[in-house]
Parts: sequence; C-alpha cells; structure tokens
Amino acid sequence: MRLSKACWQTYKEIPKEAEIPSHQLLMKAGLLHKSGSGIYQYLPFALRVIQKIENIIREELNKIYSQEITMSMVTPGELWKESGRWDLMENLMVQFEDRGGKDLCLSPTNEESVTDIFRKIVKSYKQLPVSLYQINTKFRDEIRPRFGLMRGREFIMKDAYTFHLNKECMDKGYEEMYQAYSNIFKRMGLDFAIVEADAGNMGSTDSKTHEFQVIAETGEDLIVYSESSDYAANIEKAETIRKNLSFSKDSEVTEIDTPKMKSIADVCNHLKVDQYQSLKSLVYTSITDAKESHHLVLLLGDDELNEVKLKNYLNATYLVMTKDETIKDLGLIKGFIGPHNCSENLNIVYDQAIDLDSSYIIGANKVDKHLKGFVPSRNCKDSVNQTDLRNSKPGDYTQCGEHEVKIKKGIEVGHIFQLGDKYTKAMSAQVLDNNGKKVNPLMGCYGIGVTRTMAAAIEQNHDEQGMIWPMAIAPYQVYFSLIGKSEEIKKLASDIYDSLVSDKIEVLFDDRGLGPGAMFKDSDLLGLPIRITLGERDYKESNLLEIKLRKCGTVHKVSREGLNSKVKELINNEL
Repeated sequence: MRLSKACWQTYKEIPKEAEIPSHQLLMKAGLLHKSGSGIYQYLPFALRVIQKIENIIREELNKIYSQEITMSMVTPGELWKESGRWDLMENLMVQFEDRGGKDLCLSPTNEESVTDIFRKIVKSYKQLPVSLYQINTKFRDEIRPRFGLMRGREFIMKDAYTFHLNKECMDKGYEEMYQAYSNIFKRMGLDFAIVEADAGNMGSTDSKTHEFQVIAETGEDLIVYSESSDYAANIEKAETIRKNLSFSKDSEVTEIDTPKMKSIADVCNHLKVDQYQSLKSLVYTSITDAKESHHLVLLLGDDELNEVKLKNYLNATYLVMTKDETIKDLGLIKGFIGPHNCSENLNIVYDQAIDLDSSYIIGANKVDKHLKGFVPSRNCKDSVNQTDLRNSKPGDYTQCGEHEVKIKKGIEVGHIFQLGDKYTKAMSAQVLDNNGKKVNPLMGCYGIGVTRTMAAAIEQNHDEQGMIWPMAIAPYQVYFSLIGKSEEIKKLASDIYDSLVSDKIEVLFDDRGLGPGAMFKDSDLLGLPIRITLGERDYKESNLLEIKLRKCGTVHKVSREGLNSKVKELINNEL
C-alpha cells in the first residue's frame, strides 16, 4: 500500500475521554473514528488488524471441526422469553417492537439463537457433537462506556457453541476448545495467562470455566498465580490460604473503651496489635426467589471481602450492602458491629481464614465500645457457618501450603464455559439417545472479544512513541520509508516496493515526500514491526538500506540484493 493513496490521518490532540494507551493511540494514529458513546468506526489499518485476528481464530477453530455460521444481530424476543432472560438482560439489551408489535432485541449474546437453530436441525445422538461459531457484531447498552474498545457498546466478538450427549463428550469438546484458544493467542504473539474463573450466571458452580487474560499493567482484572506451580485463577475465583499468623488465646470476653474509633486500623493501633487479630464485620442483604435475608460477614481485620464468593455461597440472585436504616433495625451500630449477642434475624458467616478457636477483637454493638477475647467456637450461640470469602493477596499460599502466590493485572480477551443443559432444557431442545429416549444435550460456550483483543495487544505492546504491533496481527509487516527527491531514487524505491510485494511481504510504502523526522514519527506511532529506510545520500555512499525493528530498536544494514531475504527471515522469526 502506498501511503500517498491511503485514507489515513494522524492527530496531535488526544480525546479527553481517552484514559488508557490503546484508546489514546488508536485515536491518535487514525485507526478509529468515534461516532457515538462507546461506538466506533474501524478505519482501514484497524480493519486489517481485525481481519488478521479473525483469520487466526477461523484457522484454529476449523482445525477442530467447528463450523462457521452467521446469526442475525436482531433476535426475536420470544426466544429470550423461552430462556427466561428477557427481563434479566433488559439493562444491557436494547429491546424494541417491530411495526407489528412483536418484541425484538439487539443481541448482546447468542445462546438462545444457536439453541433455536440446533433444535430445528439435530434430532439424534448420531449427529452429535455439534460445534458452531460466528464472528459478528454485538451490542450491549453499557451504562458507562469507557476505555475505548475495552468497554464499548458495540463490538466484534467470536462466540462458539457446542452441543454434546453427555458430560464425557462435553469435557472432551471443552479441552479441544481450550487448546484451540491457547493456539490462537500464541499465534497472535501475546503474553497471556489461562486462569480458573467464576461461572457466574452462565453455568453451575461445578462447571469448568477459564479466562484467557492478556497481561497488561492497565488491566482491570487481577490474576492470582504462583511462579513455582501451575496455579492461576482470577481474583473472583482464587482460593488461597494465609500462613504464619499467631493469635491470642484470651480466656474471657472483656469490654474495652474505644472512643470515636470506628475503623479497624484505629482500634488495633490503640491496642498495639496486628489488624488480623480483629474481625471485620460487614452486613449484606441477599435476595433469592424474592426472599430477602440479612447476613453478618466476618473476616480477619486486614482481609477484603470477595462479593462473588459470598453471592455464590448464599446462592443469591442479588447481593447488596445493607442499608443504614436496616442495620439500625437489626440492633447494630455502624463502626462498632460485632457477632456477639446479635439479632436472630442475622445469618452469621465466618471466612475460612478465621481460626475459630482463637481470640479476636470485635465490635461490641455499643457506641465507642469493642470486645476483646471473643472466641467464635466458644462464644457463638449456634453452630458456626464458615467458608472461603476473602480476596487473595500477595504473600498468600496455594491451598497445599507450599507455593506462595503473587498478583498481576490482566485483560480478559477470551472466556470458555460449560453451560450444561441450562438452555437446552429451558428451550426444549432434545435429541434421541442410543436407547431412543429424549434427552437435553449439554452445551459449551466460548467467546473471544475480537476488537478487545486488538486493544489489549496495544496495552501490552506500546511505548511513548506509539504502538508496537506483534508481527502476526500488525496491519502491515513493513514500513518502507523513502528519504530523497531525485527521480533515480524514487524509481529505485518503487522497484524495491514492487519486489517486496511480489515476495508476499506486506509493505506500507511512505512515498509522501515528507522529511525523515515526520516520517519516522508516523512510523513509530503506527508501530509496524519492521521499518526499512532508503536514504538517497546513505545509499549512494554505501549501497545499503537500513532495517530497524520497532520492538527492540535493533538495526541491520543490508544490500538491495539481500533485502528481501533478510526481511523474510525477520518476519519468520516473529511468527
């Protein structure tokens, strides 16, 4: 591609709302055009990246006999009503009526659509397993779109769905997709982690589910991992333990004065003890099957609650922090809440890290008072409910107690689930098994955010000058810059360009006649992996061209005759 013919414009100013590097650089380098809140147009260079990502996905999924389809972006509301998600998804889903008064929506996901296709085509176990995927536009009406392509309203996504007769077959299909995903992100040249994830509302608590996280300092997700083992999980799912904590064994409960000390830090500083010697008391309200319940959640004083774990433990539909007036009605006083002599209307839950036989400082449920010497196993009236509720943190250990964990940030670009029969049962999708009995097949669901992956690649690969594309997904492999004005050098540059293109090398030829400063600035901003420079003066003196690698800055000097083979070698080294 000759830049003189390209529809391309760079910008000096970065939009005020662009907070992260990928958003800033995609806009500054002229790859995106914003048309509305969370809605972007993909310009030529961005589209080339997207197409490369899509092609890698297609090649790997086709290898495992997944078949590509395209489902409509507009979906009949009746399908969503069958699955029970019409009302549940209304906050994220654009719903409307056609001129005949029938409900429609813009699909944020396609479990209903693909299940409808399946039930109309597949009737026998002999036709299983079935694996279908699409790469299509999705729309989710995010309340606060932000971070450019990271959390936009309209985006491109690959979603795949599999159907299986039994758990054994579903597990096999899951492992095939797991490996395909690994191959996809390896081929893209991305540093990524595969982590255990929470199934959320998509599957049951025992369903397999993993996230594929691109490692980046700007990531919103936290990955808990061990360098000395293969353990990795996202913060919502991670289960780790604390070691080497010493607790008091006080023999009785004593009331102590703590005037105006409402925080654990204040109380523990006053008593000159570590914060983990106290218990943090949090009050939550859960709603399940329209029934409201209140819970007192207890953690070691320096731990943080993982709300996902609590919601799963309570099997709650909704979970919120209890309102102040309700806390007062329960006989509790904010800042001085504790589990001693609590209301019977409170369900008390202890975190797994709490030693039930040790002594702790707790709120006394009195203004300016705390209790010292509270032992859960001794001072609780009823049996103690205990489960893992805390967020893991650096310095914890894996559950075997042998491997210390660390935390790094990541960007979720892929997520795979086992759905079970959630949708096939709800939508009466059945096949005959080998005994002639009607059964609901088991499903798997597998997503990759295509445009999010493009943004994540930039978050992981950039510097102060601009983007640094991995070779496999760069819009072009080579930025060819010409410095010179004579007709002779222009003819040579044109011949070199034609030769590179003939050798199947993707070249962006900067033939605009700019000075080297402006040209190199654009080259660094766009971030193509290889820059070739033909300088008229240098070439006349040495008969050599310069090759510079964007990622590491390494420079090679090559002859005209050796140029193509050297460029191919450098490309192959990165693929």
